[in-house]
Amino acid sequence: MPAENYREQASGKEVMWVQTKDQINECIQTYKRGVAYVDLDAVISNMDAMHSMLKKGTQMYAVIKTNGYGHGSLPIAKALESVPYVKGYAVATAEEALELRGDGIKKDILILSYTFPYSYQSLIKEDVRITVFRKDTLSELSAAAAAVGKNAIVHIAVDTGMGRIGVSPDKEGLDFVRHALDAPNIMVEGIFTHMAKADETDKTYANGQLEAFKSFISDISSKLGAVIPVSHISNSASILELPDTYLDAVRAGITMYGLAPSDEVDMSRINLKPVMSLFSHITYVKKVYPGQSISYGGLFTADKEMLVATVPLGYGDGYPRSLTGKGEVLVRGKRCPILGRICMDQFMIDVSAFPDMKEGETVTLLGFDGDEHISAEELGEKSGRFNYELVCLIGSRIPRVYTLHGAPVLALSST
Repeated sequence: MPAENYREQASGKEVMWVQTKDQINECIQTYKRGVAYVDLDAVISNMDAMHSMLKKGTQMYAVIKTNGYGHGSLPIAKALESVPYVKGYAVATAEEALELRGDGIKKDILILSYTFPYSYQSLIKEDVRITVFRKDTLSELSAAAAAVGKNAIVHIAVDTGMGRIGVSPDKEGLDFVRHALDAPNIMVEGIFTHMAKADETDKTYANGQLEAFKSFISDISSKLGAVIPVSHISNSASILELPDTYLDAVRAGITMYGLAPSDEVDMSRINLKPVMSLFSHITYVKKVYPGQSISYGGLFTADKEMLVATVPLGYGDGYPRSLTGKGEVLVRGKRCPILGRICMDQFMIDVSAFPDMKEGETVTLLGFDGDEHISAEELGEKSGRFNYELVCLIGSRIPRVYTLHGAPVLALSST
């Protein structure tokens, strides 16, 4: 079935319904310049693996900010809507939350960062959970809720050592919690803090944050006579290595995408599957002779006759320019080094190992090809970035192709 037969228009974006492995391969061939394949089955598998580690009753927030770390927040949310232990989704901005609601996402949505007043009424109408840690936010939310005729649902952020946002876990912090509990038209649903060093081998600092947070929750109970329904502290690294952080809920971020929180986290204790692969195709093959240079600045000069191929994707698509002279791609299951500087829209590779190389051959930039694999961790290490940043920055002009349970799923392409 040609790709054109299962493309439609929805919400002003091109969408694709992908069902079989043949259709996946056909999409990869259709979007020859570049395409990211996102395996939603791997997302669910990774969430299941983490959930199996939790204590009974602990629910999960799927962290899908920054467009699902570049993977696609809406398809991931749709895939997780029917998973019972997923309480909801964590995002960073009002726009991210409202886009999910506008596309039919029903589960809880929590904004983890500061939210600006222009969005309050819209967020309250859509039951989006808003993070609070400033008294002016409470008064403005209260007024907005009164205007809407509906309570604002909030989670209180506590700073136990991240130094980013949140009230202090002390007398001043208790005063803020009391103010939030007493504020009209405000429903305090949750309280949370964020771990700063949970992905390090030494857990001393992380355990200190946990104790400070639990002590503050105890003070809220004993000194204010209040119990806040949902407390959460655990991030991806904590889920894997700090079971004492399993409170009412945990927040699964980078591990949901099959990536490691850091190189200090022991990944052998869980079977996580990479979710994203990135492909392109060769557009030109040429012979290069000794003394001939490649790309801007002539950083690479051939010392022998070589076969060089051009790949039509570059740093304008989020593929790191800093992989210049360091990175490799996979062609026919073998590693081919990048030659010279990566350009905005193209780069060159050494395909001398394949004398019969022709235009149109598939290039794997991220993922598996035969027995070889290029991981986001490898690309991050070689480029001086890290895996979070790498996948987040895969650009919007790279179409995404999604699959789930071998059945058709809605997938957003570039516009």
